[in-house]
Amino acid sequence: MKLETFFEKFEQFAEAPNAVAKMRELVLQLAVQGKLVEQSPNDGSATDLIERSINERNRLVKEKRIRNSQSITPVSEFKTAGSLPKSWAWTTLAEISLINPRNDVEDDALATFIPMPGIPQNYRGPLDGEIRRWGEIKKSFTHFADGDIALAKITPCFQNGKSAVFRGLKNGIGAGTTELHVARPVGGPVLPEYVWIFLKSPLFIAEGIPAMTGSAGQKRVPTGYFALKPFPLPPLAEQKRIVAKVDELMALCDRLETQQQERETRHAALARASLARFADAPTPENLNSLFHPSYAIAPADLRKTILTLAVQGKLVPPILDENTSYDAWSSNNTITKKVMSIPALPNGWSSAPLVSITAEIVDCPHSTPKWTEYGKICIRTTQFRPGRLDLSTPRYVSEETYTERIQRLRPQEDYILYSREGGILGVACRVPPNVELCLGQRMMLIRSGEKMIPPFLELILNSPFITDIARRETTGGAAPRVNVATVKAYPIPIPPLAEQHQIVAKVDQLMALVDQLEMQLMASRTAAVNLMEAVVAELTVQN
Repeated sequence: MKLETFFEKFEQFAEAPNAVAKMRELVLQLAVQGKLVEQSPNDGSATDLIERSINERNRLVKEKRIRNSQSITPVSEFKTAGSLPKSWAWTTLAEISLINPRNDVEDDALATFIPMPGIPQNYRGPLDGEIRRWGEIKKSFTHFADGDIALAKITPCFQNGKSAVFRGLKNGIGAGTTELHVARPVGGPVLPEYVWIFLKSPLFIAEGIPAMTGSAGQKRVPTGYFALKPFPLPPLAEQKRIVAKVDELMALCDRLETQQQERETRHAALARASLARFADAPTPENLNSLFHPSYAIAPADLRKTILTLAVQGKLVPPILDENTSYDAWSSNNTITKKVMSIPALPNGWSSAPLVSITAEIVDCPHSTPKWTEYGKICIRTTQFRPGRLDLSTPRYVSEETYTERIQRLRPQEDYILYSREGGILGVACRVPPNVELCLGQRMMLIRSGEKMIPPFLELILNSPFITDIARRETTGGAAPRVNVATVKAYPIPIPPLAEQHQIVAKVDQLMALVDQLEMQLMASRTAAVNLMEAVVAELTVQN
C-alpha cells in the first residue's frame, strides 16, 4: 500500500485511538527511512556531504574560528533504523555539526530569550520568546543561533517531542532554557528541518527513553545519545524533497484532525439528543440508536443514565395498588438534615434513610489481613465492580484469620458489600452464591430489610443519585472516605416491592444490551487498530 492510499482510507482507521497522531508518526518514520520520496541518481551521494562537512570543520578549527569538538561520552550501543537507500549514508550529528556551541556577541546586542514553554511540541510549531540584551542571558543559559536545531532533553519534554529549528531570532542569536541539546550544522551537509524530522521520529524518541539518566522526574537524554546516535543522511536534494513532502502531509494531518474534531462536535450534539430521547422513552430501540456508527455515547455514561432513570421510576409503568407509605424520617439526625434531600418521587413511592430500611449495616475491620499463599478468600475493595464482585484475582488468608474475621461479619448470599473510601468510593456489589468469603478493610456490609429486595438496593447505591452524595460528602483529603453515619443517612427511594422486581428486570435487560453493544463497539475499534497497525507495519517494514 502506498502512503497516499493510507491517507485516502483514513475513515477506516478513524476509530483507532489517536489515529491522526499515529499518521504523523508514520510520516516522520518513513521520512528518515528513505521511504517517503523517490531517490534520484542525479542527487549524488550523502558520503560527499559528510566529507565536505569534515573538511570545513577542520578548516575552521585550523583558522581558530571554532573550537575543536568537545569530548562526548557515548552511551550504550545504538540500534539503527535498518538499511538505507544506496545514496544515503550513516553519520552522527557530532560528525556534521557543532554540539552545544557558544555565541560570541557584544553584551549590548539584542537577542531572543526562549524558555522551555516557548519550545514547540508540534511539528513546525512556532517559537515563543522575548527580546533581551545579550549580556543578561549569555551566562547560565543555552546558546543558539538561526539555523541551529534544538532538542528538549528532560522528561517529559523529550517524550513529548519538544524540539525546534531556530529561525527569525533577534540579530540571528538567542539563549534559553538549559534543558536543551543544540546542533549547529557545519559545511552545509544537512537541512536543519530534516534534522528536526529525525529528532521527532518515533524511533529516535523510543530508543532515547531507556538511554535517559537521572532520578525519576528529572531524567535527561545524555549528550552522547543526541550527538552520536546513528543519523541517516540523504543527499541534499532529497532532503529538500523529504522536508517538502513532510510539510505537505503534516498539513493534511492537520486538516484531517480539524475535520475529525468538527465531526465529533456534531456527533456529540446528536448523541445528547439521542440520550434525551432515550431518557424520555427508555426502550431497547432508543437504546440501540445511541450506538449509531457515527457517534456513540460512552457505555459508562449510558449505564449511569439507566440507573438514574431506574431510581426515578421512569423505566417501568408504576404500580399503584400497593401501599408503600414508610414514615422513617422521624429518625432524622443532623447529618440527614444537612446532607440529604430526595427529588420528587413517583406516585406510590416513599423514601427513608438507608439505616431505616436495612436489617444490618456494619463497618468492616480497618486492619490489613495477613495474606497467605492459599486458604480462604478475603475480599478487597479492588475487586468491587458496580453490581458484580470480581473473584478472578483472589487473595487468601489462613483458616485462623478467616475465623476471626467472620465472627462479627459473616457475608452471605445477596448481602451487599459497599466501598466507602479509596479510589473506588461508592461502589456496591452483592455477595455471590456458593462461596465462602471474609472481608478485608475499607468496606461495609449491608443486609437489606423487608421493604427492599437486595438487587434494587444494590442498584440504588450504584446510581449517580447516591454516588454523587458520597463524593460530595467525603472527608480525609488525600485518602477520601465517606463517614459511616453519612452512609446510614443516604436517602433511599422505595417503590412497591412488585415494581422493584420489574425495575431490576428492566435494568438487567438494558444493561445486557449495553454490554452487547459495548462489545460491538470495542470490536469495531479493535478492528480499526489492527488494520492501522497492519498497514503501518507494511509501510515501515525493514528491507
